[in-house]
Amino acid sequence: MSKQSINPNVKQPTLFLALLPILTMVLLLSLGYVMFELPPEPLIIASTVVAGLIAIKLGYKYDDILESIAQKIAKTMPAILILITVGFMIGAWMAGGTIPMMIYYGLKIINPQFLLITAFLVTSVVSICTGTSWGSAGTIGVAFMGVGAGMDVNLAAVAGAVVAGAYFGDKLSPLSDTTNIAALSTGVNLYEHIGHLLYTTLPSFVVASIVYVITGLNANAAGAVVPEKVGTIMSTLDTIFDWNLLLLVPVLIVLYGSITKKPTIPVMLFSSFFAMANAMIFQGFTLHDVVSSVINGFDVTMVHAAGFNPDTVIADIPRLLNRGGMNSMMGTLLICFSAITFAGTISLTKSLELIVNKLLKFVHKTGSLIVTTIITGLTMIGVTSNGQVSILMPGEMLREAYIRRGLHPKNLGRTIEDSATIIEPILPWTAAGAYMAGTLGVATLDYLPWAVLCWTGIFFATILGFTGIGIAKLTPEQQQEMLREYEEETAK
Repeated sequence: MSKQSINPNVKQPTLFLALLPILTMVLLLSLGYVMFELPPEPLIIASTVVAGLIAIKLGYKYDDILESIAQKIAKTMPAILILITVGFMIGAWMAGGTIPMMIYYGLKIINPQFLLITAFLVTSVVSICTGTSWGSAGTIGVAFMGVGAGMDVNLAAVAGAVVAGAYFGDKLSPLSDTTNIAALSTGVNLYEHIGHLLYTTLPSFVVASIVYVITGLNANAAGAVVPEKVGTIMSTLDTIFDWNLLLLVPVLIVLYGSITKKPTIPVMLFSSFFAMANAMIFQGFTLHDVVSSVINGFDVTMVHAAGFNPDTVIADIPRLLNRGGMNSMMGTLLICFSAITFAGTISLTKSLELIVNKLLKFVHKTGSLIVTTIITGLTMIGVTSNGQVSILMPGEMLREAYIRRGLHPKNLGRTIEDSATIIEPILPWTAAGAYMAGTLGVATLDYLPWAVLCWTGIFFATILGFTGIGIAKLTPEQQQEMLREYEEETAK
């Protein structure tokens, strides 16, 4: 037990003081981030300063604040290391040809009559393999929009299928930053978190697939022609990379590690080393090129294949390939550190416990707790427009409530993802909504009805909450162990 817990001068916060730092963050992010497009990190830090001043007013010392922040960072360090390893692996997969091969054959199977379902499925696969919804939508998604334009089909429907596929893959990929953050904020193993997501994600996936198949069949687009851009992308990828089945081994390694629940980081590193070997053996890259790819990201200027000139290729090629690397994760990590600093400061004063206890007075059943979580997630993403913050804060606020009610925290992680992660791209004022609209050339509200997977998740989450289906319970022993861990983590 540390000194502040027995300091007689420490006071309990009032509800106003407990809410003030959170309201400050909401106000700063809604004004600064949404209206003036300021970066979120300094706004969160400013909110942390307010939280720190309140902590000092309540009798805590500056060293107490630092200790609380340090404990939060220490607890989240494994997930932070995973995020860095993810960047390393994406760079390796790109140089080794693993991701390009998935993209190449995904484009190759396009059937005009099944454009929507193909766009949905291929974007899902690419997003799972890359862990980035923005990257898959901005590359493969753009290619599918070109296909749709050439077929004179409903571009809003194509955009909706692309966005839905991108976020399906992002939600279930062990490479995704939001998936890792959701597991991190609820204290759940990454692969256990992903497995539990299937209860709501698979039904949404099925519903979306049915909609896209029926729509495509009714569109009668069987005679359409695939645009030249898609052929150019495929021929360029064919020139750069040497395709063979060994390029898929890195994917199989990750899938095997996921199924068998092996330690995440060693599995990812083993997969990365295999991909790096592929890059040097089959793709002709030097060791220097491969190391540069895993550190700074793959760059088409390092390609020296016969017949390829990086200065003359269409813009879609570097947009498609230039990604990955550990440095690509630094922006996400900075947001995480800022949010963790805020969470560590307000947890010192027990502000979250006070707010949650007030909120949970109206919660008596599992269904109402799930609905409360959904409302919290929707409010956070709607006001802050930031996916990472919208995952971290509800996870921090509601984790103990789930454990005390005998519910596994992975229920919380799943519900947060259903109400924040996949809702973000269908709100016009969020960064994701603006990005998707600008990249795909379709207004957010136009593709919203077609992004079926993004808005059906909250309905399935609510149904499961009230029926009890797919709700993981804790045994008394597990509950006591998790409570002990949580109290040790938050003890001051």
